[in-house]
Amino acid sequence: MTQDLTTISSPDLSVTLSPLGAEMQAITLADGRELLWHGDPAHWSGRAPVLFPIVGRAPDDILSSGGVEAPMKQHGFARRSTFELEEATASLARFVLTDSDESRGVYPFLFRLTLTYRVEGAQLSVLAEVENRDSHDMPFGLGFHPAFAWPLPGAEGEDHHILLRDDAEPALARLTDGYLTDDRLPSPFDKGLLTVTPDLFEADAMIFPEGSGSELLYAAQGGDAPALRFRFENTPNLGIWTKPGAPFLCIEPWHGMAARQGAGPEITERPNTVRLSPGATQRFGYEVNVE
Repeated sequence: MTQDLTTISSPDLSVTLSPLGAEMQAITLADGRELLWHGDPAHWSGRAPVLFPIVGRAPDDILSSGGVEAPMKQHGFARRSTFELEEATASLARFVLTDSDESRGVYPFLFRLTLTYRVEGAQLSVLAEVENRDSHDMPFGLGFHPAFAWPLPGAEGEDHHILLRDDAEPALARLTDGYLTDDRLPSPFDKGLLTVTPDLFEADAMIFPEGSGSELLYAAQGGDAPALRFRFENTPNLGIWTKPGAPFLCIEPWHGMAARQGAGPEITERPNTVRLSPGATQRFGYEVNVE
């Protein structure tokens, strides 16, 4: 059954959203050019999933949390859950997911996850708020997984690069069978600049456990393409990923990462797990400015 989509817009861009996973389906410029990957399952059916209550894999896809050990697929269950559309205006949409009998069977906490999308001019903002409605601390990871066109529209055949502020050169980590290794490799950035090439992803995603700073630019060297300038909030880890031969590039700000290689299933042992106090709310987000 097809679920109703919601579209929000400004004079410069529009964003289409699905209640399944509260996931973006399209980011469209006023001239009709598409910025978001279209989800062709021949490569990857995702478009921009939100990751909760874990980012990445759990050992043997089993997670232990709050005394419950249960199956947990990669990146958690929020991406496969139907959210309620709580509010919608011309330029804003807010979706909510709360715990259920099904969720408590694998993740035994009372929670409220709110995702708010807003467009203003050429800016898209994405905000996640996690509320602990339980009587004890709630551990979790939260991440964003948007896939953007590569090449960007209007820059076919051109080199693409990522530029970090302050000439940042963050250390690189890799995954082995989906698990994070403790090794730190030399940064692929040179004075903040990385030219994006397919060979960078032959060993799967590039993970930057210390993040990339507060700002990132994804742009083409030439052509008539828009550039995307990202600003991050409370997402200290970063992943960059594509599948071999696929025409998309995922720029993924996270708070939390995959389980370490050789680790057990306990959620609190996962890198950079958030521990939220009873009654508390924590927010995470990013902005994309189209330039």
